[in-house]
Amino acid sequence: MKAALRMLFLSAMAWACASAAVAAGCGAVTIAEMKWGSAAIAANFDKIILEAGYGCSVEIVPGDTMPTFASMDGKGTPDIAPELWVKGVEIELSKAIAAGRLVEGAEILADGAVEGWWIPKFVADANPSIRTIEDALARPDLFPDENDPAKGAVFNCPTGWSCKITTQNLFKAYYAEAKGFNLISADTPKDLDASIADAFERKRGWLGYYWAPTALIGKYDMIRLGMGVPYSEMEWNTCTAVSGCARPRRNAYPTSQGVTVTTKAFADRAGPAMDYLRKRSWDNGTINDVLAWQDEHSESSRNAAVYFLENYPQLWTTWVPEEIAARVKRAL
Repeated sequence: MKAALRMLFLSAMAWACASAAVAAGCGAVTIAEMKWGSAAIAANFDKIILEAGYGCSVEIVPGDTMPTFASMDGKGTPDIAPELWVKGVEIELSKAIAAGRLVEGAEILADGAVEGWWIPKFVADANPSIRTIEDALARPDLFPDENDPAKGAVFNCPTGWSCKITTQNLFKAYYAEAKGFNLISADTPKDLDASIADAFERKRGWLGYYWAPTALIGKYDMIRLGMGVPYSEMEWNTCTAVSGCARPRRNAYPTSQGVTVTTKAFADRAGPAMDYLRKRSWDNGTINDVLAWQDEHSESSRNAAVYFLENYPQLWTTWVPEEIAARVKRAL
């Protein structure tokens, strides 16, 4: 498999070199590779498409939401952020777009990035009445705390993650302790993942915070519970996400947009390549599956992008003209 993937990489590079005439209209491009899985795959996916399909010369550079946005807005580099989560820079991004410094492309995460409290699907299937947090909290017996068998357990994020604060507040808002639950904080992200893996291996109930798209949600069949109330931005900003809030109220998690952002300078010179960046979008189910494959095989983000190209042509070929798709396929 790895030898074949190396051959694919060499073929793609050879095709990029052979496309020098096209490269004149695209030129050198820098793409930010964010630190989380879906965004890293997106950066490598875009590199392959832009090089093999449009003849660009692409360099991937390290990135993260705030520093990448600040650099693009202030310095005009990198050229592309394939998956920028809008919520953290919403006001500043709107100003940069209005001022003509940045351009918004596709909403790459068609479903948005979602957070919530989840349970295994096998628990939901066996207990069809459980569809909301309130429903789950009525059954501590289905989600036992191994260290305190008389109580149920709600699993929380590690220290230092903002979701630890929101989960603590929502645990309080839903009166989970009074309903017979303990709040269990994971020491590390791996511990949180391991608790879910152990629940599936032993076919035991699990209730707690998680998010998507992720490899784990792609690997394990989980159901996100309803919150029972709509999202209140005011409540979120003044209490739900505030450490030590005295009287938190029930609230839903917001859906975070993940969008592609480019500099105006790149958009002006990119030509047809910009059309691709305005169309490229995938649902969480698809990217969860690719992330799960990557995790299971311990593959790089580059190879996960190749896997995507090889296994989802019915999706990605709709984002580019036929002749561009043909070039990428020849590279494959």
